[in-house]
Amino acid sequence: MQAANPRRGYLLGISAYIIWGLFPLYFKAIANVPAVEIIVHRVLWSALFGALLLLVWKHPRWLADLRSNPRRFGVLVASGALIAVNWLTYVWAVNNGHMLDASLGYYINPLINVLLGMLLLGERLRRLQWLAVTLASIGVAQQLWLAGHVPWISLMLALSFAFYGLIRKQAPVAALPGLVVETWMLVPFAIGWLLLNPDSMSRQPEFWSSTQWLWVAAAGPVTLVPLLCFNAAARHLPYAALGFLQYVAPTLVLLQAVLLFGEHLSTSTLTAFAFIWAALAIYSVDAWRSLQRNKLLLAAQN
Repeated sequence: MQAANPRRGYLLGISAYIIWGLFPLYFKAIANVPAVEIIVHRVLWSALFGALLLLVWKHPRWLADLRSNPRRFGVLVASGALIAVNWLTYVWAVNNGHMLDASLGYYINPLINVLLGMLLLGERLRRLQWLAVTLASIGVAQQLWLAGHVPWISLMLALSFAFYGLIRKQAPVAALPGLVVETWMLVPFAIGWLLLNPDSMSRQPEFWSSTQWLWVAAAGPVTLVPLLCFNAAARHLPYAALGFLQYVAPTLVLLQAVLLFGEHLSTSTLTAFAFIWAALAIYSVDAWRSLQRNKLLLAAQN
């Protein structure tokens, strides 16, 4: 197994989240395509581009290793299903005027990562970390109270991606082969949807004679690159540290929602954001202090 390289992990993680943060610009460009159909093409083109990339970027024995351990296939089936749910929810939210809800979901996600790390990976939380999680929980609760409904878009995005990251971190499969297997397992469902929907845009001849198909085909590399960065970063960073890089993406989404696409930032949503921003700030300070302590301990040992 490759040795952890935190510097490389941070660079890969930040790159992934910047690309994800700019995703709304791409999805707005193909907003006339229904969300489900966008996901169908995301699956198909990601599978194609991933397979082609795998031919160039060699990973010796990856298929033999998967065949010798059927459990890994099961893990990738689960992670593939989770990422498909996440994709569909996100695309629908962006193209139906819910970018702020999407942004809130990805602010919540790092805190769910922290809880999963504690509950499932045995990671212990310090007092400031508990305070951060508590503040975030208050923010979500007041959003529920003031808005009068469950912020299902935010919670769906946060939970699906948190569990996706957790599963992929635990699966001993390299980033690219894992992504290729995930997407190819979804290909039969994507083809089945197209066969059952003859009136869909991409079943019409005029779709393929326009530039629209090129925009849709771009979903392959657009999807593949940040996921590759994310999965590679997950192998170099602690899960909680990886999760807290994620505030880069929702910040970019929030700025686009308000400044470019004119979404209204209500009092309840702003209050929820304020609690979660405070939680992120506290957790970041605690993480920095912990890093400094570890450096001093390491220096003393040497």
